Amino acid sequence: MLGSALLIGNACAATSINLSYNGAPDPEKNAVHVFATNLKELVEEKTNDAIKLQLFPNSMLGGEEERMEQTMNTPMLNIASFAGVSPLVDEIFVSAIPFLFEDFDAARTFFDEGDYWLALSDTLQDRAGIDMLAVVEEGGFLAFTNSERPISHPDDFKGLRFRAMDPSQVALYESFGASGTPIPWTETYMALRTGVANGQMNPPMYIALASLYEVQDYLTLANIQYSDQFLVGNSAMIAGWDDELRSAFMEAVNEANKNAREANESQVDSRIAYLEEQGMEVIRPSEEDLEAFRTVGQPAYLAWLAERGIGQSWIDMALEDAGMSELND
Repeated sequence: MLGSALLIGNACAATSINLSYNGAPDPEKNAVHVFATNLKELVEEKTNDAIKLQLFPNSMLGGEEERMEQTMNTPMLNIASFAGVSPLVDEIFVSAIPFLFEDFDAARTFFDEGDYWLALSDTLQDRAGIDMLAVVEEGGFLAFTNSERPISHPDDFKGLRFRAMDPSQVALYESFGASGTPIPWTETYMALRTGVANGQMNPPMYIALASLYEVQDYLTLANIQYSDQFLVGNSAMIAGWDDELRSAFMEAVNEANKNAREANESQVDSRIAYLEEQGMEVIRPSEEDLEAFRTVGQPAYLAWLAERGIGQSWIDMALEDAGMSELND
């Protein structure tokens, strides 16, 4: 654990901390990389170089669960997806209920101010010794892609095979009549190219980042789930800093997150336009079709949460925070 002697402006050598994350170090296509590089700059500036961040993109320090284990046991930072956090706090899947958020503002309020997210963050710290530091947008809301046919209604999924990020996505695909298979992100392009899977779900940013437009013909903007990852850090490391250093660090985190959100939202339309320029057919479902997705997807997802043994109190708390408590009426 780092000692309290780490004072801002201290003439001693800076403490170097690893920050690991997914995706290539490409500022044009990877919003997580943009966040990480901005965070590095702000942390070093606001702590007067008492903390220096070493960036490890492209999962260089290991897969999701391996990096979370490192974060539990060593003084480091990590930007994790659901695949990394959920083995420690399964309750995080509640935040991915389909159509939980109407827009960016609603999602940000949910994570910044809601009781559910505060309780989940406390639970992660208690169980794993990891602090939840920020919810990082990774490119907007999730869109479906596939290589077989335009999808504008749940019925269009029947018989298709989809790559899933985690078990929650498998449950969602199955509710629409498709099958879902968990496939690591690093293997997704080849799985789509060879037909192991017909489609997948990601924000436009990741579709562009991985050049999935080369192996996918159709892009459906269903905006079904908010696309996010999670900046986490070793709790003992952060607790070991003095108040001034911790405050400066968190100021940097909050500013980097604000900058990332503004940049991300401003680029969503241009990313969709880019994918269209690459030859993808863009499908924008009607309100009636979106309601069909909600009608099928939400109850199936809530049933899946119950099957996993996630307590109803977590679901109630999240729905209340999102202003959707009527789902359980």
